[in-house]
Amino acid sequence: MAACAAARRGWRRLGPSGLVPLLRGLHTQVLPPVAAPPPALGGAVPGAELAEVPELRLAELGLDSYTPVGLIQNMLEFLHADLGLPWWGAIVAGTVVARCLVFPLIVKGQREAVKLNNHLPEITRLTQCMQDAKRSGNQFEYSKSYSELNLYQKAHDVNPMRGFLVPLVQAPIFISFFIALREMATLPVPSMQSGGLAWFVDLTAADPLYILPVVVTSTMWLILELGVESGVDNPNLKVMKTVFRVMPLVILPLTISFPTAVFTYWLTSNLFSLVQVGLLRIPAVRTRLRIPDRVQHDPALLPPSKGFVQSLRAGWKDAQLAQQLQERERRIKNHLDMAAKRSVPPPNPQGWGTPL
Repeated sequence: MAACAAARRGWRRLGPSGLVPLLRGLHTQVLPPVAAPPPALGGAVPGAELAEVPELRLAELGLDSYTPVGLIQNMLEFLHADLGLPWWGAIVAGTVVARCLVFPLIVKGQREAVKLNNHLPEITRLTQCMQDAKRSGNQFEYSKSYSELNLYQKAHDVNPMRGFLVPLVQAPIFISFFIALREMATLPVPSMQSGGLAWFVDLTAADPLYILPVVVTSTMWLILELGVESGVDNPNLKVMKTVFRVMPLVILPLTISFPTAVFTYWLTSNLFSLVQVGLLRIPAVRTRLRIPDRVQHDPALLPPSKGFVQSLRAGWKDAQLAQQLQERERRIKNHLDMAAKRSVPPPNPQGWGTPL
């Protein structure tokens, strides 16, 4: 309290006249304005850092499953997100991995196709005997030829059904890849819209220049023409080769609007097949893989090959003839049953058999 009273008495003694010199000695220092930093490129806020938006996983987009399609999608996502490959590189790498896994079945299909070709004359002869016996309705000759054909195939380890092993395995893989990539492109997966290369940057859209559909169709025709994978490079199977020649022309207009992601897989698979065909034509490779040599048969030992229309007509006639034979057998059986019923004696009313 005493200090406050002394301070008030000092201010009173100083008075207004004493404050003026003190105020004149005071001056205010004005700080210069700070220049604002130049705006960042792209209109970003000064001093703000661009935060990288994390890429969504397929599970967050609803594409995570354990079906064959889902497993392929998970594999492609692993190659892209975990290994750092672009989407087109992930599709190429995934295709090569899948084709390498199927390669042992391709080799087995080659062996079976060659064995079937080497024993084709005898198999064709026995098959022709079966057909002739069936047309004539000779059940005994038909059963005999059928038994001989089975014994011959078992003795030489030949089974024509094994030739369908490769298509039965490759078809589900192709369909699974197609559905997987089609779903990812239709959704779409955002990063796939810039995951391509060259002129097809957007893997979710169709090829704007139609180059991929034409190249894929051309390589498909070349593979079917060679026929090494499917085992139809036999010159006697002209009907099947004719169908395969027409197939690419039918497929092109139906697939021209597919996403480029699908064509990236398809083209990679076709190029792998062409390289595979070249390798399987090398004698040293065939010897290493235990693929036997193909026997060139005398055309006189083989039945004349029919055209596509003639084969259809022959098949239709055989079907009609088989139906007629079945109808004839049914009528004969009915007549025999009716005759057997008529030949049965009526029951004896006495109940003790026929009287003497």
